[in-house]
Amino acid sequence: MSDVKVVGFVCRMCALISSDLGPPADVNITIETVELPCAGKVDGRLLLEAFEKGADAVFVAGCPEHECMNVKGSSRARKRLEHIKEILDQVGVGGERLVMYNVSGTHGPRFAQIARDMAGLLEKLGPSPLKARKA
Repeated sequence: MSDVKVVGFVCRMCALISSDLGPPADVNITIETVELPCAGKVDGRLLLEAFEKGADAVFVAGCPEHECMNVKGSSRARKRLEHIKEILDQVGVGGERLVMYNVSGTHGPRFAQIARDMAGLLEKLGPSPLKARKA
């Protein structure tokens, strides 16, 4: 899984703090993090573009919904992700490759678990179908 690409859009108010730890040593993936002022600011075009640029999976990490610094940012992000998942299913990429996580800024080990979850997901799904189309 050395050429596996995962992109994580992370809220600067909470998840970014946890992401500084990076993936644990036992997980063989690289996560490219993109800082957002709030998970609610994630744009569907950015998510789709990440797949177009070679991501095998993408996640958004925002505050726990009941602790969101911007009140409804995480719930807005979740709604956007549901819409983009439908598009990914329609174009044959698969909506399961897009995942939403809620991470408290004080829970560093949570990001390590996200890395393990993403690695497990990609073991199951394999590379993005878009990579095969480009070859």
